[in-house]
Amino acid sequence: MYKNPLWTPDDNYVHNSNMDKFRLHVNEKYKQNLNNYHDLYQWSIDYPANFWQTLWEYFDVIYSKKFSNVLSTKDTSKSYDDITNYKWFEGAKLNFAENLLRFDDDEIAIIYTSENSPTIRITYSELNEKVAKFARGLKDAGVSVGDRVAGFVTNRPEAVIAMLATVSIGAIWTSTSPDFGVQGVLDRFSQVKPKILLAVDGYRYSGKIFDSLKIVEQISSNIPSIEKIIVVNQIGMELPHYDKYISYDLFIDNNENILKFEQLDFDHPVYIMYSSGTTGVPKCIVHGAGGTLLQHLKELVLHTNLTDADTICYFTTCGWMMWNWLVSSLATGATVLLFDGSPAYPDIEILWKTIQDEKISIFGTSPKYLSSVEKAGFVPKEKYNLESLKVVLSTGSPLSSENFEWVYRNIKSDIQLSSISGGTDIISCFMLGNPTLPVFSEEIQCRGLGMKVLAFDDDANSVINEKGELVCTLPFPSMPVYFWDDEDGSKYHDAYFDHYPGIWRHGDFIKITENGGIIVYGRSDATLNPGGVRIGTSELYRVVESIDEINDSLVIGYPKNNDVDVVLFVVTKTDVVFSSELVDKIKSTIKSSLTPRHIPSQIFNISEVPHTLNGKKVELAVLKTLLGEEVKNKASLANPHSLDQFVNLREKL
Repeated sequence: MYKNPLWTPDDNYVHNSNMDKFRLHVNEKYKQNLNNYHDLYQWSIDYPANFWQTLWEYFDVIYSKKFSNVLSTKDTSKSYDDITNYKWFEGAKLNFAENLLRFDDDEIAIIYTSENSPTIRITYSELNEKVAKFARGLKDAGVSVGDRVAGFVTNRPEAVIAMLATVSIGAIWTSTSPDFGVQGVLDRFSQVKPKILLAVDGYRYSGKIFDSLKIVEQISSNIPSIEKIIVVNQIGMELPHYDKYISYDLFIDNNENILKFEQLDFDHPVYIMYSSGTTGVPKCIVHGAGGTLLQHLKELVLHTNLTDADTICYFTTCGWMMWNWLVSSLATGATVLLFDGSPAYPDIEILWKTIQDEKISIFGTSPKYLSSVEKAGFVPKEKYNLESLKVVLSTGSPLSSENFEWVYRNIKSDIQLSSISGGTDIISCFMLGNPTLPVFSEEIQCRGLGMKVLAFDDDANSVINEKGELVCTLPFPSMPVYFWDDEDGSKYHDAYFDHYPGIWRHGDFIKITENGGIIVYGRSDATLNPGGVRIGTSELYRVVESIDEINDSLVIGYPKNNDVDVVLFVVTKTDVVFSSELVDKIKSTIKSSLTPRHIPSQIFNISEVPHTLNGKKVELAVLKTLLGEEVKNKASLANPHSLDQFVNLREKL
């Protein structure tokens, strides 16, 4: 008997969902008899060319030249099982920005809220005009097809406008957030040599003001390709008196407001994203127009059930792929809410107040944030009217069973809670939510349409209800077009295809359940392996961080005597003393919740857990430090100094 669902959509919700309407469309178009999502999913991976072409037509993709082939092989001498040996929508000409700007009316496109400044609302017609003016400015500055425009910006309208303008003329957009340190920005932007830099003069976070222009000056002096720096006035700093600098307002002043969209290939680059860079200089991942567009529309419209009546907000920065994903919502006519600032300032309630006041219907966040709200003892539904909210999204790390249950208990009982998982590598998801399926605790609802995701055991056999390596064995259009400065493709191959030839290996440790859901146990490269039994790190984090005295934790597998010792590091709450009694409590909680094999051989108290700028724990960097190995590219960490504490622990292991 399978466990009971936390939420089940009623028949009316299912029948009115975008997903079910699409299923009926496929049935009619192809004379199928697909009775539910599982049938639809199977059809989408059995007939990938038909599926992706149907999406193209269903979403009414704007194009100037139609494709000659939906899916064709690049090299007939190579194996048909090699998913890198395919090209999509050959011959098509389109523009990514044109599809996102298909609406030009008085409906609200963007709402911007930030610390200590009034809310800004921009209509679709105003957005089109602003994009046109910025695009004209880029052309006048000498930007042409294939040039790079970089954003060192907060999550504000000017970032969206600049991105759309960049892509409209065939240039490539790349961005980071201003909380990146100088080296972190240089490691990224210096590789792709941008011609234009859009930057904020500073920003507010948790009530504090941060000056960004000092960092901008160092970026400019170290990247000679930057010819012009466009500065958005966010905190009122005076611009440096150099010819390179120009204010955003002056840059677009008096420019024509007629949009002209460059028509380009399906795979023409629109975004350059970056790997986390915790094991070396970040890889520059190039994503194409068509694949990004189709994946985002599929995920937003079908899996997230987004409509033009919705207001969607994802708590993100411009340095995370969820920003790119969020902005694609414009293609549906929805309202995109950009939240700029701390989610805990002036208090932990701010996002919930925003959901109420702006009637947000789809809200995206992370397990870390949900846990912080829980630990603060705040119950959103008791103070705010959350009637508008129909979907909560979560990504960045696995969502624990405690997170699931807390949401249904403290936010809303009738809501679609969608844990989603994919990544920067594919600028989209492998598995995500579904308005037609129930939600089970700890599980992602389903694999995404068209994504043939499997769990491989150690012998590369596909397994169900067993833990294994996440792989994708079918080509999909949002695979990276290429890596920057990777002429022979070796970096690209080594990143995803070195383990299983022709099969995408993502690096996640997962289990596909018998009802089609997915549980993610953490990164497979950080998986613990004591006595030959594989343990996902997220299993331990879920249990350890549910203990009242613990604020955060990190676990590694430390090599010892031809085996692996499980070593746990914990951050206690400020008023808690780390003691032998607490150690015993942690061990007994782990034993009762998991298995004796999960119990750490040693537990240490630390001051803080090392995280990337996107909030992910960095187990491998800690393991390298403990082994005395060099940790490359510490600039990718939000708190690189936190690694120092592990140097002093080496002799204790």
